[in-house]
Amino acid sequence: MTQNATRETLRDEEHEEDPDEGPPAGDSGPRARRARRVLKWSAAVLALLMIGAAGAGYLYYRQLNGNIKKDALNLGDNKVAEPTPNAAGQTPLNILLIGSDARDTEENQQLGGARETFGSTPLADVQMLVHLSADRTNMSVISMPRDTLVEIPKCTDPDDGTVHPASNGRTMTNQSLGHGGPGCTVATWQELTGIHIDHFVMVDFAGVVSMADAVGGVPVCVDANIHSRDGQGHGSGLKLEKGTHPVKGEQALQWLRTRYGFEDGSDLARARAQHMYMNSLVRQLRANATLSSPNMLRRLAEKATGALTVDPGLDTVKKLYDLSTELRKVKPERVTMTTMPNRYVGARVEPTEDAETLFRLVREDIALDGRDATPRKAEEKTPSAPAADDAAIAVQVLNGTRTDTLPAASGRTGAVAGALREKGFTGATADTTRSVSEKRTVVRYPGADLEGDARRVADALGIPAGQVERSTDVSGVTLVVGADWREGTEYAAPGKDDTTPESANALNGADEEACMHVDPAYTW
Repeated sequence: MTQNATRETLRDEEHEEDPDEGPPAGDSGPRARRARRVLKWSAAVLALLMIGAAGAGYLYYRQLNGNIKKDALNLGDNKVAEPTPNAAGQTPLNILLIGSDARDTEENQQLGGARETFGSTPLADVQMLVHLSADRTNMSVISMPRDTLVEIPKCTDPDDGTVHPASNGRTMTNQSLGHGGPGCTVATWQELTGIHIDHFVMVDFAGVVSMADAVGGVPVCVDANIHSRDGQGHGSGLKLEKGTHPVKGEQALQWLRTRYGFEDGSDLARARAQHMYMNSLVRQLRANATLSSPNMLRRLAEKATGALTVDPGLDTVKKLYDLSTELRKVKPERVTMTTMPNRYVGARVEPTEDAETLFRLVREDIALDGRDATPRKAEEKTPSAPAADDAAIAVQVLNGTRTDTLPAASGRTGAVAGALREKGFTGATADTTRSVSEKRTVVRYPGADLEGDARRVADALGIPAGQVERSTDVSGVTLVVGADWREGTEYAAPGKDDTTPESANALNGADEEACMHVDPAYTW
């Protein structure tokens, strides 16, 4: 199938489920109802946090706290180790922003329509990971297309105890929200990326409208006149003249929903438009003088807190304000927006090798704007305890070579444990009772007293220090042989290229010249 044909297929299949689209005439079935969903987007949340607008809530703290909804952070069984602090003892912060299509308030239904979808299983149609560097100098954002094929892990609903089994093979990532709540979306991200997620923030439709209205409109740019509507009623309805214009209210939402009319009409083009909007909104919120008005701040705080669902670590105005103080330290020119590199699989997409590179950069806290001369990695930090003699270090070796497409390579635990013993680690043992799935080889340790031992094992095998992690899921030094080491007894460390892949479509937060390309078929 040609690339153009693939894109046409994507358009045809996506409109049946896409909040950007209107249904074909006469179609009132479930697919048509899904087609009327309106995409919720997380820009308002990031902007709220970055400017500290929630600080206005101290005027009536308890009322605003009552507005904020909360849910469990991680519903999966597997946990990802927290990053190792840098030499200054600082750690990065990772926040997952989720846009839900749920119709759970009268205001959301008035804005989005589709009243018959009230109470239906929500979808996480927008997902963005915000990474704040350990030294608080830069921020990276990774968007994942809603139709990315992933394996959703088993999740248990904290409200009623319902156990949602792991997906049978790969399925669209936006379905994760319906497996018990946002905590399952967090679990899905962690298993795919290996990135420890500290918090999530989920926003609804009304929050996007209130934020755009509060600043008097968000400037956006198109390189030609656009009307996102075709003869069958598909499209968001966005109508703008060529150039830069402020959008607010429902027009802002039309911009965020638009797929028909932007570039190739794919969900990837929509993500780029969302990145432009987010950057512009952040700049507006930093500079707009109207936010000095107490009444404006009060209304903004009420709308914003009422639109949020967060994890327990962010469930008060004070916690949100403290987080905003951290995020506000980053200047727009050090904010980098990206889309997870992907390739088409029929009408859906899957992560590429470049996606793993992007995830690694975030795991290792390397800025995506290319301004890190050297990564701020764990080897700069002196271990809390020195290593024991090699012969006295107990090492458990696990097989983690299983992947989505390949079974676990046989004999790996025995071979690697044998190689360790030959190097003098006589306490190395092979655990053949279980296998796990790990994209890269990693050495884990449970506490500071074993950190030196873990680093000594990694050094002996040539495993980079960035692949040594502290984890409460292990009881001793544990070597997990990953999918990057399926054969041989000599580990080949991956090549170090710390540049952001071109396929991530990076956009700098200070870029005021960015402009969306309009499909000539949707101009006027």
